[in-house]
Amino acid sequence: MTSNPQKPSFKTDRSRLLKDRFAQFGITSGGVMVLVALLLIFFYLLYVVQPIFESAKVEKRVDIALSAEKRYFALGVEEQTEIAYLLDNTGQVDFYQVKGDNTGALLSTLQTQLDGQITSFAKSAPFLGQYAYGLDNGEVQILKPNFVVTFPGNQRVMKPRLGYPLDGQQLLVDEQRQALKKFAFSHYEDKTAVVALTADKRVIFASFAAEENMFSGEMEWQVTRTELPIEGRIDDLLISPDTTRTFVRSANQIYIFDTRFADDVTQFQLLAANEENANLVSMALLAGANSLMLANDNGEVSQWFEVNTDDGREFAKIRAFDSDKSKHMTVHSEFYRRTFFTTTEQGELGVYYTTSEAELWRGKVAEQAIDAFAISPRANAALLLTGNQVSVFEIHNEHPEVTWSALWQEVWYEGYPEPAYTWQSTSASDDFESKFSLVPISFGTIKAAFYAMLFAVPIALSAAIYTAYFMSSELRRVVKPTVEIMEALPTVILGFLAGLWLAPLIESHLPAIVALLLLLPLAILGTALGWTKLPKAIRHLIPDGWHSILLIPVVLLVGWVSFAMSDVIEGWMFGGNVRQYLTNELGLTFDQRNSLVVGIAMGFAVIPTIFSIAEDAVFSVPKHLSNGSLALGATQWQTLVRVVLLTASPGIFSAVMMGLGRAVGETMIVLMATGNTPIMDWSIFQGMRTLAANIAVEMPESEVGSSHYRILFLAAFVLFIFTFVFNTMAEFVRQQLREKYSSM
Repeated sequence: MTSNPQKPSFKTDRSRLLKDRFAQFGITSGGVMVLVALLLIFFYLLYVVQPIFESAKVEKRVDIALSAEKRYFALGVEEQTEIAYLLDNTGQVDFYQVKGDNTGALLSTLQTQLDGQITSFAKSAPFLGQYAYGLDNGEVQILKPNFVVTFPGNQRVMKPRLGYPLDGQQLLVDEQRQALKKFAFSHYEDKTAVVALTADKRVIFASFAAEENMFSGEMEWQVTRTELPIEGRIDDLLISPDTTRTFVRSANQIYIFDTRFADDVTQFQLLAANEENANLVSMALLAGANSLMLANDNGEVSQWFEVNTDDGREFAKIRAFDSDKSKHMTVHSEFYRRTFFTTTEQGELGVYYTTSEAELWRGKVAEQAIDAFAISPRANAALLLTGNQVSVFEIHNEHPEVTWSALWQEVWYEGYPEPAYTWQSTSASDDFESKFSLVPISFGTIKAAFYAMLFAVPIALSAAIYTAYFMSSELRRVVKPTVEIMEALPTVILGFLAGLWLAPLIESHLPAIVALLLLLPLAILGTALGWTKLPKAIRHLIPDGWHSILLIPVVLLVGWVSFAMSDVIEGWMFGGNVRQYLTNELGLTFDQRNSLVVGIAMGFAVIPTIFSIAEDAVFSVPKHLSNGSLALGATQWQTLVRVVLLTASPGIFSAVMMGLGRAVGETMIVLMATGNTPIMDWSIFQGMRTLAANIAVEMPESEVGSSHYRILFLAAFVLFIFTFVFNTMAEFVRQQLREKYSSM
């Protein structure tokens, strides 16, 4: 009698097939969505970062015809670039509408209060927005065009006004009342100074201080005048906004005077600043007034600022730019940034940025000579005067300070003794220049990860190997979950403990910490060696896999001895003050929150990640491999080194890479325990600033769309690319290891 085999249920097979397909679809969809998410992050970062590398653009907005009967000295525009003003040779100021429905209309003409005939004209630093007329009686009148905004009928209306910073009072520069042929001035806060060339060829520096008369209550001017000893023709005069430096150009020589103290004016440098086979044609002060820009008729414009030399601080040539050859080139600076413009008699305009050494734009904008030039306060528009016409140009130049060289190469900033990698994005000073080198914070990221991995990898891998290979299963069931629970500990807690507890502890017991790092490994090895020398009867009292319990009292004892000896060691070897010894004897700077603190704290955050993955990799090695090795006569150590670790090497390598990724991207620990100093020093006693911490610190204070804001996104992009490339290389190595040892 034969029995028919039971046929498989079609319904069961169909259900299993559907489940398999659903699982396949879900897993595939999840993987695709992860890739899509990564690509979206990648392209969004590119979208935010891309504008900082765009070139400047100059586009004409409008041309306005002027009266052919007038001769204008200078022009300017208010902040909204709606109204332009022109100052003529009779003291009148004409206001024109240059934006809106009434573009090109003459709004009003205002007359400057003058007591004398005009013989010269000068303008202040752009950010001050002041102008002045020199008169035939040796006096100067300072004025400032401004605007009053009203809202009649909810309509915004701007009315031009002429303001007088000195309440309309004219300053007597020359007591002999000779006409002023050339002059420069500065009125800033409570300081007013004028340097002038008189009709009889004297150069006078005059400083004015207003003091209140204690009897009448009126303001009286206290004047200090000094005649500057200069021979030869005078071509240009300049004075810094804070009145501490005065520059006089005589042919190809620049006389530089220290005018900090009006009653003790001294010449501290004479520059022969022209280029070889060229002549100086103009000079100007860059925004911030720390740099002197000199234009040569061969087309070169050079930047000079003070640096330390053997003879003290002196002006030195830092960098140069190529422009159009011109015998009448003029240099103009922006209000606040280190951008400068060049104009020529051929109608050429050039836009440059000094610190990034970038030529942003250059081209022909007029068919005749550019007689006067002005940049708007927001640097988004410029006015050019050519003959009897004013041309208004839109300027798109949002991020001139950002170039690849400025981000990744040494840059010589104003006031610095030499080129350097510097990150300093903000300051309280208006003269400050943002410094956006990504090198220090990239270096800090590598430094923090290096010290963290130096601390974590030996401990985590040793613990993982022992737990998976030597430890008893009962003890492993306790140790492994305990270590893995550490991974759930918020890093902000670790950072808090590192900054407020560990850092002061290391500072006050540095010899103990160093002794602990040295003695603990030696004590563990010594204990292991001593254990092997004990009689078998004693060693058999401890079951296999429980020997690690013996190390607990050893670790506690070594820790107690190290801290107990700390003061003795400090007094014996370091004169009672180890920090002072490091600074005075070894020349090392000790910051309380330093790389040692970060290495220990971040190491504890990384250890669970490396331990968990590496332990699983070692424990997952097939038992038949290790048993076969032991059966062939190999010892446990030989089996571990030549079989188990080789087979588990892909997983161990992945564990280390995962730990490194965790260390590179860590934010809160390095934020709270490093001091956030963007310096480049491998010293374990100094801090650092990482890419992740820098983003966390500065993103809330950055202006949306600014260079600072976009460079922080660039820092995130660099971190993203760094981890992506590194993980890709790690995955390639892991696959090679897997293919090599998978056949064991």
